[in-house]
Amino acid sequence: MPLTTLVGTATFAVGAVFGWTARASEFCTMGALSDLVFMGDRRRLRAWVLAMAVAMLGSQALQAAGLVDLGKSIYLGGSIAWAGAILGGLMFGYGMTLAGGCGSKTLVRLGGGNLKSLVVALMIGLFATMTLKGLLAVERIAIEQTTNLAPARLGLADQSLPALLSTLGLERTAARLACVTILAGGALAWCLRDGAFRASRRMLAGAVIIGAAIPAGWAITGILGADEFDPVALASFSFIAPMGDGLIYLMTYTGSTINFGIAAVGGVIVGSHLSARLSRTFMLESFTDKADMLRHLAGGALMGTGGVLAMGCTIGQGLTGLSTLSMTSFLALAAIVAGGVWGLKSLEEGGPLAGLKTLLGFRI
Repeated sequence: MPLTTLVGTATFAVGAVFGWTARASEFCTMGALSDLVFMGDRRRLRAWVLAMAVAMLGSQALQAAGLVDLGKSIYLGGSIAWAGAILGGLMFGYGMTLAGGCGSKTLVRLGGGNLKSLVVALMIGLFATMTLKGLLAVERIAIEQTTNLAPARLGLADQSLPALLSTLGLERTAARLACVTILAGGALAWCLRDGAFRASRRMLAGAVIIGAAIPAGWAITGILGADEFDPVALASFSFIAPMGDGLIYLMTYTGSTINFGIAAVGGVIVGSHLSARLSRTFMLESFTDKADMLRHLAGGALMGTGGVLAMGCTIGQGLTGLSTLSMTSFLALAAIVAGGVWGLKSLEEGGPLAGLKTLLGFRI
């Protein structure tokens, strides 16, 4: 079996587990923010943070064991894209509120029969590809060339938090251990101190399984996909650019090769579909009116463009990027959360300016 097919098959299987779990546990970033903003309920937010902790612990364990080199990932191997992280994160966060969910939620809803999510997925794929190598690529490249910072200019070996701590005199391994202990340990403590969250086995299990999918992705590409002459690019779960890649793959199947992202997208849709069928919750759903359609179209466009600028989504940066301890990932995540809260407040207040005013006074 060709290596790309082997990697694709393994990725599809993990993606299917991801999709099944996300649907069964109602794992949703926008839902977590919505619960917090409108009801003060932090349980789904704790599930998201728990998934971050699991992803970080598993990924850093692979790094410490020498099984993968996270420095070869896009999150640590390039420049500090601070402007793209902020602008793209805000766009993505705002867009996911208009579209009713982030990239992964769009795929999960699509598997359950939501035709609105089909339109959103097409818009994400279209605008992601346009931003990567089409009409909007010129503007993206201009932003990157004028704002990106090379870590070496700041005296850093790379853009990871351990590299930053190393400038204070800490040895690199000790710096990594300190980061993981503080961040993952603190996240676990915050999540598990809540009795209502601990009592929800569905949320707990869902968060752990989805978090574990991230190091599984690193293992698939970094270990299973290792080849002395033609290695598979090191990657884990992210859904924005892969939706565009998936569209191109479907249109050029006979001349294309499947990659990790395409297989992950397909796996999530199929896993969610199986979950919906077996739980008898599969139902075709469409737009309620023209305004509903326009919101979803705009949301998909914002997520496709913003996700590429930010180099990831709530999963791609929020879980996968954070698992590498990338500084850009933390910045992108903060912008996504801010954009999401802004979008929710805008929907509540009737416009982006009114939503921005209330956002400035909102406290998590």
